Amino acid sequence: MTRSIVVGLDGTEQAKAAAEWAAEEALLRGTGVRLVHAQVPVPEAVLPFLARDSEEAWAEEMVARTATELVKRHPGLSVTTRLLTDGPVPGLVAAAQESELLVLGSRALSSVAGYLLGSVGLTVAGAVDQPVVLVRAVDTARTPRGPIVVGADARQPMDSVLAFAFEAAARRHRPVLVVYVQQLPLHAGMGPAMVPDFRLSMVPEIRRSLEDLLEPWRAKHPDVDATAGVAVGSAGLELVAASRTASLVVLGRRTRRSALGAHLGSVAHAVLHHSPAPVALVPHS
Repeated sequence: MTRSIVVGLDGTEQAKAAAEWAAEEALLRGTGVRLVHAQVPVPEAVLPFLARDSEEAWAEEMVARTATELVKRHPGLSVTTRLLTDGPVPGLVAAAQESELLVLGSRALSSVAGYLLGSVGLTVAGAVDQPVVLVRAVDTARTPRGPIVVGADARQPMDSVLAFAFEAAARRHRPVLVVYVQQLPLHAGMGPAMVPDFRLSMVPEIRRSLEDLLEPWRAKHPDVDATAGVAVGSAGLELVAASRTASLVVLGRRTRRSALGAHLGSVAHAVLHHSPAPVALVPHS
C-alpha cells in the first residue's frame, strides 16, 4: 500500500497552503493525504482540564474542517486525520516516518506566530529521514509555474536530490534548472583588479561537470527539459532569486542521527526563510 503524504497543521494560513499543496501532490502521485496536528504538552498545574478539553476540541474541529475543504476541492482524494499527543517535534517526526513525504507551512523570517516553520519546524525538517516540503502562503493567482530549481552542491551526493527533482518535474510537466553557485572568498569584495580570483576561470569547467551530472537523468526522463546554470556570488542570494519564478526549489540535506539542532546549513536557512516557492529538503547519506 502506498504511504500517504503527511501534513502538519496548526490553524494558520501557511498550514492551509501546505495542505492544498499536499493534496495536489497526492493526486499527482496517486496517493492520499494524512492531516495531523501535534499538540504542545502543557503541565497540568498550568493548564486546567477545561482548557485542555477546549484545545483538543479546537484541534479536532480545525483538522476535520481542513479535511472537508480538501475533499470538496479535490473529489476522489483520500484524506485521513489524526491528533498527535507526543508533542510537535516527536509527533511530527514519528508521523513522517510512516509517510513518503512530510509537508509543513513556512513563514517569512519576520513572523514568529505558530510552530511551523519556527524552531519546531526547522528541527523536524532537519531530523526526519523522508523529504520535507515547506510551503509559503501566497496568492494562488500569482503562483509561479516555472522550473523545478535544484541547488547543486559539489560536496554532497546528488542522486537522491536529482531523482526527487526530475520526478517532480515529470509529474508537473516542468523543466529542471540545476544551479551551482561558485562562492567567492571574503577578500573578493576588494575588487577583481586588486585580488584576482582563479575561481572565476573555473565556471566553464563547472558547467561541463554539471552537464555530465545531468546526462543520465536526461536519459531517464527524456520528456523533462533540463538545463544547468553557474553563478558567482552568494549561494543563498542566487537561489532565492531563482526561487521567485520557480514552481519548486529542491535542496539536499545531510541525514544525521543526532536529535540536537536543526542540522540545516546557512544556504538552506536563507532559502527556507525567503523563497516564495515551496522548498523541498531531500535527505542524503
